[in-house]
Amino acid sequence: MGRPKGSNNKPTKATNTQEIGFEEKIWQAADRMRGHIDPSEYKNVVLGLIFLKYISDRFEQKHAELVAEGEGFEEDRDEYEADGIFWVPRDARWEAVASAAHTPEVGKVIDNAMRQIEAENDSLKGILPKNFARQELDKRMLGDVVDLFTNVRMTSEGNTQDVLGRTYEYCLAKFAEQEGKNAGEFYTPTCIVRTLVEIIQPYHGRVYDPCCGSGGMFVQSAQFVEHHSGSIRDISVFGQESNPTTWKMAKMNLAIRGIEADLGPHNADTFFEDLHQDKRFDFVLANPPFNDSDWGGERLRDDPRWDYGVPPAGNANFAWMQHMIHHLNDHGRMGMVLANGSLSSQQSGEGDIRANIVKADIVEGIVALPDKLFYSTGIPVCLWIIDKSKKSCSKEAGKVLFVDARELGTMVTRKLRELKDGDISKIASAFDDFRKGVLEPEKGFCAAATLGEIEKQDYILTPGRYVGIADEEEDDEPFDEKMKRLTSELSECFEESDRLQEEIKKNLEAIGYGM
Repeated sequence: MGRPKGSNNKPTKATNTQEIGFEEKIWQAADRMRGHIDPSEYKNVVLGLIFLKYISDRFEQKHAELVAEGEGFEEDRDEYEADGIFWVPRDARWEAVASAAHTPEVGKVIDNAMRQIEAENDSLKGILPKNFARQELDKRMLGDVVDLFTNVRMTSEGNTQDVLGRTYEYCLAKFAEQEGKNAGEFYTPTCIVRTLVEIIQPYHGRVYDPCCGSGGMFVQSAQFVEHHSGSIRDISVFGQESNPTTWKMAKMNLAIRGIEADLGPHNADTFFEDLHQDKRFDFVLANPPFNDSDWGGERLRDDPRWDYGVPPAGNANFAWMQHMIHHLNDHGRMGMVLANGSLSSQQSGEGDIRANIVKADIVEGIVALPDKLFYSTGIPVCLWIIDKSKKSCSKEAGKVLFVDARELGTMVTRKLRELKDGDISKIASAFDDFRKGVLEPEKGFCAAATLGEIEKQDYILTPGRYVGIADEEEDDEPFDEKMKRLTSELSECFEESDRLQEEIKKNLEAIGYGM
């Protein structure tokens, strides 16, 4: 699902006056189209339209440059492919869509554009949605949204993140908010992804996500590199996704960002059809399904990926973990989101697997996150940070960093919390200091524990066991003075309550409902 380091996530330079708040404008306008369309289908309509506008804008920008050069190469597809720009046939360009915006045929025109683009670009075959002509989609509303897109230019300037990428990400978040429990299939909250990427620091190398959803881990990895004066070409992206609709969504999301990714030739179950079976990676980032009980483990008892123990058939947590460790190269680093049960469960051999992973001295750190970070669940989760090179680093060897971040974050709605820049920076800085050997323990927040200390805790990795309880601020106010102050404040509250009750009674009497 969205980051740079700290507060470097700066707004994109405006391409015109309508860019400010454009993400919200698009969402509000597109949301009016919803009608009776199934949420998952509606999602494809909106995101597909964004994608169509993006590739058309990129094409038109290059087309104008070639026309200005006057060499007659504006219809030479090689000129576009050389710059990583999709070839857009004349009848599929946005101009054709815009001219049909307020006709009954607008849906058919968009569907035709999608088919032509797929036919001309092998990497997009079977990816783009072609459901705009369906009867239940309000064509008047669709035309209004097309108009809104037409009035805003959506291409990148230099290395600046384009407005369309932000719009795509914004809409993903809004769909996740609407779909609730189903959102976890395609969207990991931006602040969690940012936290993982900031800890893992994928500056250069091969990045892998075996359950990539809509591709948020890759987007943030690329942004991390760019915001640290690197190039998007410094990383190679590999992934896999089992849900066919989500796999298509990821392909579009990455194409919009200019990220070339190998997501395999099709969607596939990672456990039963590992599309990157022979590859090893520098970085692995993932948010797998929590506590998946229907992953087919009983048919994979002898799988070579289970180096630390056979995962239970009723819970895939340690199957995902071992799959990812298996795909790390000898110096690889990995970060994954897991349910808190993975830190302490002793059921079905999970405790033994966890102990074996800890004993191998590849666990760099554990982060306990606060609750309410996900649209799909209110439960708190944790981050596992694995480093294959940790044993060769004398400063980290034989120790694990524990971070208790449960008190961080800000409630942005009644049900949703976000980690802000300062929270993410605080967590990532603890890992930086740990790696440098200069970590200063902070009661209630962070501490390093030796493998011996972890063994004494029966290899339970709950951070609270290791970081202790934060010191409470001293209260120098004398007891009598405090009681007088609190009693006075309580009296004022009672008086205000009485006043409000009387006001309510008067208002009710005024409309004939006296008490």
